[in-house]
Amino acid sequence: MQKLDKIYEGKAKILYKTKRPHLLIQYFKDDATAFDATKRGTIVEKGIYNNKISARLFDLLKNQGVPIHFIRLLNDREMLVRKVEIIPVEVTVRNIVAGGMSKSLGLEEGRKLDKPVLEYHYKNHSLHAPLINDDHIVALK
Repeated sequence: MQKLDKIYEGKAKILYKTKRPHLLIQYFKDDATAFDATKRGTIVEKGIYNNKISARLFDLLKNQGVPIHFIRLLNDREMLVRKVEIIPVEVTVRNIVAGGMSKSLGLEEGRKLDKPVLEYHYKNHSLHAPLINDDHIVALK
């Protein structure tokens, strides 16, 4: 599948057009951000891991009957996906206190958590991706 024009670049990935208007190539970057993207860095091979983990999660969802946009992996950093309208929710799983969790709760960064913490944020950067809960997600449809 040939990668054409870039149509979107976010903190973690880049989307490219293909010759088929309903298909895109999603490229996973090594960029890492914290504190509402005010702290930036690079984690070597992060994009490779994110691509493989995402593919695995999409397969699990598909096997549970959840419609997905993932079609297949193209290489270590890229996957072929259907063009969709995103659900504006960011999901963070924390095993260690870092970034926004540290800042908003006043906890020491680097502290290992007894169990993972699942966070949802409204994907709206002009509002600085506010923390939301299940009820907010339902209310936002």
